[in-house]
Amino acid sequence: MADADTTEAKNYATSVPMQNVPFFLKGSNNLDWGMKNRLAQIFNPTSGRTVMLAFDHGYFLGPTSGLERIDLNIVPLIEYADTLMLTRGILRTTIPPTYTRGIVLRASGGPSILKELSDEEIAVSIDEAVRLNVAAMAVQVFIGGEHETRSAVGKEMVRDAQYMRLATRMCAELGATYVKTYYVDEDFDTVTASCPVPIVIAGGKKLPEPEALQLAYNAVQQGAAGVDMGRNIFQSKAPAAMIQAVRAVVHENLSPTQAYDLYLALKESDKQSVEN
Repeated sequence: MADADTTEAKNYATSVPMQNVPFFLKGSNNLDWGMKNRLAQIFNPTSGRTVMLAFDHGYFLGPTSGLERIDLNIVPLIEYADTLMLTRGILRTTIPPTYTRGIVLRASGGPSILKELSDEEIAVSIDEAVRLNVAAMAVQVFIGGEHETRSAVGKEMVRDAQYMRLATRMCAELGATYVKTYYVDEDFDTVTASCPVPIVIAGGKKLPEPEALQLAYNAVQQGAAGVDMGRNIFQSKAPAAMIQAVRAVVHENLSPTQAYDLYLALKESDKQSVEN
């Protein structure tokens, strides 16, 4: 039985209205508390942005360059990531359960690089995602692809702002909480403006470090809520330095030149640490 508290409550602060603070993330204010809490594990509430470290490539590519050993190549980087984008197999076998930031779980899959990639199925159930305590589930969409309606990146359409407006808006209208897509050089701000949920850009193919930092800068300055980078981090000559430089661009608005200088300084510092 609970102890009885006979002290009369007095401090009701009747002149102070209860705060009703809007949620910081675009398009998410009307979601339930649990969804907002999960999104706050992915997006930094202070900057409203995220640096996602993507290494789910093995679900169709196998052990590609830089991902031969997740335990050696990726685990040392996770402390710098706001969230991890990965498969359930890697999460279970390789990621320390002491990692407490967001987990985005690859939920679609099936064909390998040897087959038609749009022929995907849902590969992970909601129950499985709940057991793994993930913050979000990711499915690949192939707008314009052969199996477009089943998948719910087209080969036939030009990858321009018009196509990206179509694809991202479709994803949002079908219920996506946020959308990962590619950056385009012209009119990318119209893509982010016309999508009612946050857009995170994919890093895409490996670029020289200055170009990858420029890509991240251009995207966030034109409305992207962050980056989901894989190859441009784990295939960099100095992955730990690179992810920290990307963080500086995304969360601190460092210019690409400043971020590249930071990358070089961190790379040199890491080199001296290894030599010593």
